[in-house]
Amino acid sequence: MRHFDVLIVGAGHGGAQAAIALRQLKFAGSIGVIGAEPELPYERPPLSKDYLAAEKPFERLLIRQPAFWAERSVEFILSATVVAVDAGAHRVTTDHGETLGFGQLIWATGGAPRRLSCDGHDLSGVHSIRTRADVDRLESELAATRHVVVIGGGYIGLEAAAVLRKFDKQVTLVEALDRVLARVAGEPLSRFFEAEHRAHGVDIRLGASVAGIGGEGDRVTGVRLADGELLAADMVIVGIGIEPAIGPLVAAGAAGGNGVMVDELCRTTLPDIYAIGDCAAHANRFAAGATIRLESVQNANDQATTAANAIIGAPEPYSAVPWFWSNQYDLRLQTVGLSGGHDATVLRGDPATRSFSLIYLRDGAVIALDCVNATRDYAQGRALVLAGSRVDPARLADTAVPLKELAAG
Repeated sequence: MRHFDVLIVGAGHGGAQAAIALRQLKFAGSIGVIGAEPELPYERPPLSKDYLAAEKPFERLLIRQPAFWAERSVEFILSATVVAVDAGAHRVTTDHGETLGFGQLIWATGGAPRRLSCDGHDLSGVHSIRTRADVDRLESELAATRHVVVIGGGYIGLEAAAVLRKFDKQVTLVEALDRVLARVAGEPLSRFFEAEHRAHGVDIRLGASVAGIGGEGDRVTGVRLADGELLAADMVIVGIGIEPAIGPLVAAGAAGGNGVMVDELCRTTLPDIYAIGDCAAHANRFAAGATIRLESVQNANDQATTAANAIIGAPEPYSAVPWFWSNQYDLRLQTVGLSGGHDATVLRGDPATRSFSLIYLRDGAVIALDCVNATRDYAQGRALVLAGSRVDPARLADTAVPLKELAAG
C-alpha cells in the first residue's frame, strides 16, 4: 500500500492550490493528488466562457505545467475516484481497488452537476458544463445544432447562452424563478442581464418549469414546458447547480448535509481530515455567520491555503472576503462580498451606459457590490465590505465620489 504524508482528493482549483501552498510553506513530506479526470489541474471558469467559445486552447487552462509538479514531487493518481474512506486506519480506496494510506487528508472533490429528473433527461444531446470532457462533447455537436435550450438562469446558463449566440445558435433560456440570477443578485442586476441577453437574441422564459424532454430515438428534439409548450431543441444545456461530492466522507462519519462541515481551519469532524472548496460547508462572517458553501475559485484557493497552514502547524483561521466574476458578451461582472440577506440596495451609475454598480446593505452596512464594467468600484468597494462601512446611500450613489474616499471616511 502506497502512503502519502498528505493525500489530496480532488484535482481542481482547491486540490492544486493545497499542493502548491504546502510546498510554498516548505512542507517536505510526500504529497499525492487523486483526480477523477485524466488531466492535470486546470482552470474551470473558462469552460463556459473562453474554452467553449474556442478562444483559449486547453493548454492555456492548465494551472501549472507538468514540469512544475514533477519538480515539487507532487504525485498524481488520475482517472480515479475515492469510493471509501477509513478514517481510523488513515486510508482510502479508489474505484480501481487501490488502497492508499495518508497522514493527513484534504478532501477537495467539488461537486457533480445536478441532473434533471424528468423524462428524457438522459437523451443524447443533453449536456452539463463542469469538465473539459463535458465541453468537448458539447462542441463536437455544435455544427449540427441550430436550436439550443438552456435550462437554468444562473451564471453557467447565462455564460453558455452568450457564447452560443456568438455562434449564431437560436437560444432559449428557461428559468423556473421570476428572474435570472435570483439566488445571487438583486433585481436591478437580474433585469439588466435579462435585457442584455434579449437584445442579443436570447429568448428568455421566466417562471417556466420543464415537464419533460422529448426525442427521436436516443436524440433530443425538444423541451416540453409545464404549460404544454414544446420548445425545439437540437441540444439542451442544464445549469441548475451542483451536488457536493461528499458521499464517502459522510459514510466514514464526517458531519455533513449540503456539504461536509468544517471549522475555521477547514477541519472536518474526522481526525486529520480537512475539506475545502465547493464541497465544504463553513460558517462565514460575510454571510452574518451563517453556514454556507461557496462555489468559487477564490474560496477554493483560500481554503486550500488555510488547510495547508494548519497542516504545517501555523494555523490561520479562514476569513477571506468572497469574490466572483462572470463574462457575458462585452460585459464583465465583478462581485465582492455576499448579498444574501440584504435589506436595501443602492444603484451607482446608470445601467443604460452599461457601466454601473449595485451596492447591497444590511442594517445600513455595506455587505456586497455587483460591478458591471466598473472595475474601479470593485477594487475600491472591497474595503467597504471588509469594514462593514456605514455610508450615506446618497454618497454611495454619487459616481463623482470615489468609493475609496468613502472607505477612508
